[in-house]
Amino acid sequence: MKTAAKTRKKRRETITVAESGRDARPEFKQSFGYWAVLSLSIGSIMGTTLFLGAGIGARYSGNLTLLAWVLVSAFAIYVAACFGELTSMFPKAGGAYEFAKQAYGRFFSFMIGWMAWLVGSIAVVVMIVGATSFLFPNYSDFSQFLLSVAIISAMNAVAYLGVQASSLMLIGFAMAMVAVPLAITLKGFPAINWQNFVPFFTHPLYTVMVTGFFIVESFFGWESATYLAEETRNPRKTIPKALMHASLIIAVLGFMLMLTVFGIINWQQLGMVESPLSEIAHRALSEKLGLALAVGAFLALVGSAASGIVALPRLILAMARDRLFPGQFMRIHPRFSTPHNAILFQAVSLVTLLLLGFANYETLLTMLIPTSALMYILMLLAVPLLRKKYPNMERPFKVPFAKVGITIAILFLIAAIALWALNVQNSARLLELSIYLIAMGLPLYLLVELYYDPKMITQVNDLLAYLTLFTEKFTFTGKMKKEIFAFLGDLKNKTVLEFGCGVGTLTLELVRKVGLKGKVYATHFSKNHLKITSKRVDDLKWGTAKPVGTVEILHDDELFRRVHPDVTYADAIVSAGMLSYIQDMRKVLKEMWAILPVGGKVCFTDYTDFFHILPNVEWASSEASIEQLFRSTGFAVRVTKIKGFLWNRIFLYGIKTKEKESVAFI
Repeated sequence: MKTAAKTRKKRRETITVAESGRDARPEFKQSFGYWAVLSLSIGSIMGTTLFLGAGIGARYSGNLTLLAWVLVSAFAIYVAACFGELTSMFPKAGGAYEFAKQAYGRFFSFMIGWMAWLVGSIAVVVMIVGATSFLFPNYSDFSQFLLSVAIISAMNAVAYLGVQASSLMLIGFAMAMVAVPLAITLKGFPAINWQNFVPFFTHPLYTVMVTGFFIVESFFGWESATYLAEETRNPRKTIPKALMHASLIIAVLGFMLMLTVFGIINWQQLGMVESPLSEIAHRALSEKLGLALAVGAFLALVGSAASGIVALPRLILAMARDRLFPGQFMRIHPRFSTPHNAILFQAVSLVTLLLLGFANYETLLTMLIPTSALMYILMLLAVPLLRKKYPNMERPFKVPFAKVGITIAILFLIAAIALWALNVQNSARLLELSIYLIAMGLPLYLLVELYYDPKMITQVNDLLAYLTLFTEKFTFTGKMKKEIFAFLGDLKNKTVLEFGCGVGTLTLELVRKVGLKGKVYATHFSKNHLKITSKRVDDLKWGTAKPVGTVEILHDDELFRRVHPDVTYADAIVSAGMLSYIQDMRKVLKEMWAILPVGGKVCFTDYTDFFHILPNVEWASSEASIEQLFRSTGFAVRVTKIKGFLWNRIFLYGIKTKEKESVAFI
């Protein structure tokens, strides 16, 4: 027995990390070039206020809207340079999330990633709803909804099919986005009435900042291009250049467009016009050109949404890689080289937001800007922090005057929000709603940490140990025990490993079943669980006249990824409630295979599909994937699922087969 145990231990020690269950990180193809990234940058940065913001600006600061645009443009170009430096340091798919992770750590990186995804997703919906209502104002709400769903589905399908299709889509939409303001300027410039700008200072100077609050959204979206870093050729140089050029193009086009609009319609009238571009088309263009302009504006708004649809799944993938989002979303399609699961999730999320009716343009704009501003302030602060943290890291692109420039940019954002809050009605309520949007990420963060963070899992289990003891009769019923022992068979004089013993619910039965010459290894990562188990076993030994087996209680902080190294042999392995915590299942199964004799049995049971909404850990995403995993590690296997009202119960039965033997189902 000792010789066999030593042999098994030696074989176990040869199992390397490379053989573990965590697959090598899938890689993207670097297929995006400069023009594709420039197109996405234009699409993601060019916000709705470029087309719809003139009327808002006229109401708050009149002709000073032009001055507001100049100030916002200078701010935007500098922020683009900051994102350029960050991308040149960390050309990863996570973009803003990756920068935050490097600068601030895990929690803040999640919150920034959450804000970026939430803001981007709602912005996509607003763009699409705005586009459909702009081109088809007489359609019913239901018809516009169906059209919006069709647009979302079509663009996600293109994003799913690969980089080449996405590049063509982005370049096509970017051409439309540039063509619309350019056409309005070229056709409308001769019709400008320069008297509309006399007097120019129509409002107090501080109103420039109030207008700046609204029109700064025209440039929000610098982070979107950074999500494509791993799919971009030479991203350290390509993305910074594309961001700077895109910001400069939008700054010039926007100024010329604003100048034309205010020159044709005086600011008093403009403040009362719902659609400035439609009014310009009516006054300065022919009917046919007006229709072409409407179609172009529709394509421009849809193009901006397309940029988000292509970019945002890359953010989800990056967070999933770092275990801050369910692991299923880091998979890359073997044929199309796209994050297909993340794209499908994004499509469903957008349709859900559409159903919830997030379509009030000005309200959403007001809610999104403070949320975005907070994210951008943290991004700007990351530049000096990372310069200090990694002074020798390669930076092919470096923003000039970092300390002074970043300070001014942050103060600009703070001042714009403060003046907006003081001068706009209902601003406090809308700011509160923005805070609620951010706070929605907190329970999601805690949930994900309970999936993947061993420290958090251990702390929560320690905290809830006595509650688990109190509820064990409801969570681990006699019927479940009966099923487990029916499969394991006669355990008398056997050695059994209990992988995750909980509070000893099953341990007590195992000790009785193995008898005087048998042995039970009871392992767990929670010290409080082990204290309860130890006391219950001692009480059993003192309180019964029947002989019971030996129990060795083992604490193991690394139980999430291994079998305790002191366990070198077991006739059977049983585990209840540990499945969802195992983070390296293939490695754990290989180690179990190494300590079992041929024909040795394993039996796992756990709750899955919580509330029938929350995803399971990726390796347990389906019965088929579980069976394949067991068979690939040398076990014949059977998986059964018992459906419940709020969640399901899963049972895994496995039998060790001989090495290289054909593995069948039980």
